[in-house]
Amino acid sequence: MGISDRRKLPIGIQTFRKIREENCYYVDKTALIQRLMDEGSHYFLSRPRRFGKSLFLDTLKELFEGNEPLFEGLYIHDHWDWSVRYPVLRLDFGSGNFNEPESLHKEVMAQLDAVEKETGLESHYDTASARFRHIIQMLHSQAGQRVVVLVDEYDKPILDVLDEPEVACANRDFLRGLYATIKDSDAHVKFTFLTGVSKFSKVSLFSGLNNLTDITIDPPYSAICGYTEEDLDTVFAPELPGLDRDEIRNWYNGYSWRGQEKVYNPFDILLLFRRQSFEAYWFETGTPTFLIETLLSRGIGALALDNMLGSDDLLSAFDVDHIATEALLFQTGYLTIIQTEPRGSRTYYRLSYPNQEVRQSLNESLLNHLTGSPAQQAEHSARLYDLLLVNDFAGLESLFKAFFASIPYQWHTNNDIANYEGYYASVFYSYFASVGFDIVVEDSSSQGRLDMAVRFNDNVYLFEFKVVELASEGAAMAQLKEKGYADKYRGLDQPIFMIGVEFSKDTRNITAFEVAGA
Repeated sequence: MGISDRRKLPIGIQTFRKIREENCYYVDKTALIQRLMDEGSHYFLSRPRRFGKSLFLDTLKELFEGNEPLFEGLYIHDHWDWSVRYPVLRLDFGSGNFNEPESLHKEVMAQLDAVEKETGLESHYDTASARFRHIIQMLHSQAGQRVVVLVDEYDKPILDVLDEPEVACANRDFLRGLYATIKDSDAHVKFTFLTGVSKFSKVSLFSGLNNLTDITIDPPYSAICGYTEEDLDTVFAPELPGLDRDEIRNWYNGYSWRGQEKVYNPFDILLLFRRQSFEAYWFETGTPTFLIETLLSRGIGALALDNMLGSDDLLSAFDVDHIATEALLFQTGYLTIIQTEPRGSRTYYRLSYPNQEVRQSLNESLLNHLTGSPAQQAEHSARLYDLLLVNDFAGLESLFKAFFASIPYQWHTNNDIANYEGYYASVFYSYFASVGFDIVVEDSSSQGRLDMAVRFNDNVYLFEFKVVELASEGAAMAQLKEKGYADKYRGLDQPIFMIGVEFSKDTRNITAFEVAGA
């Protein structure tokens, strides 16, 4: 394919028909639909926002309704019985205001109104669950084929009001009853597919719909949403000239759901092709205020996010009154699986940032929250880059002292994290990560673990952090030298700088900033 083969970029288009009829780029996912049909009939999929969940559901809708022309040239076209058409009942919670106790019920009733108007059905039930059940039964009777039930953003009515627990619990309980109706109507249902960002525990939300197969981290379906490396090199080949392929990979690739291939967020890639500039497109579409406040209130610093361990239970432990940190970060797309670690009868997952976009942007948000001044933080980050470019270590010490001094006293007194060495190290890490530097934390060697290594401008910077109340003066630099951390980097044949940084809990600032060549 060449430049002449360029098509329309489907930015923000979630309608399969529009993509096909307007000659947009389309990554064929229909072979996976065929596999779903072969293996079962009731599915659940969790993916972060803007990963193509709604488009996938709309593709299912058009397929089951038998709109054959839209599938010309796709895998499924020659593997589907186009003589059969199924009634499709789709609920979509992607929009709507769910902040009032009765608003969710009204929204569902409005959507069921539209179904009845379109199909000519009529019911007189006052509750959404009873009406939903009746419509499923009547659609089956009317069409002579069992019903396909699709639910998009099934969890949004809860996620939107997590800061209002009473409303969130009421919405959760309402949805539990509504979704239980699908299983109660199993004799009338051909196929079910629910999508959302989070995976609520079965007890809290799916106790009445326990026949769902969760394919969220099922390796064969790891690329059911998102673009693979092969997709970029084939489908989007006309858009690649002029862009650094390695830079695309570094900025946007890296999301993993245990498959052989990692994937890209489609929103990032499409906007990159349009604007020809590497920016945090996905991150900027949603301000993770709730996430940032949760991390800081739990005393979780940036360093911990770079190598977090979670189990099967933790990755699904999500409910209104109990949101495991690992589950929150993984399900919202701020961390991804980088390694599976079987231990005995349990499976654990090593989590980390998926790519530079998330690492850089999330740490910038953490710093903004600490200082309360995004403008000041941006100025500090730009200054950090300039100082490191010329190895002005005295300037670096002054910069970080100024930053720690700018953190409001109240933040320290309200957060236990301020009492730990990891807090000070996390702030350093966040600053370097927010600028986009190449960073390795707790880098292991035969002698131990180095706190942080930074590679920039053909130099290597090795950091060790200590709290003076917990260690003797000069302990940070002493450890750098005694443990021989620099030995691991000598093969790079680059200048190596060892930097020992010491802090005081009493002054909440840097007390020593020692630099030595290695």
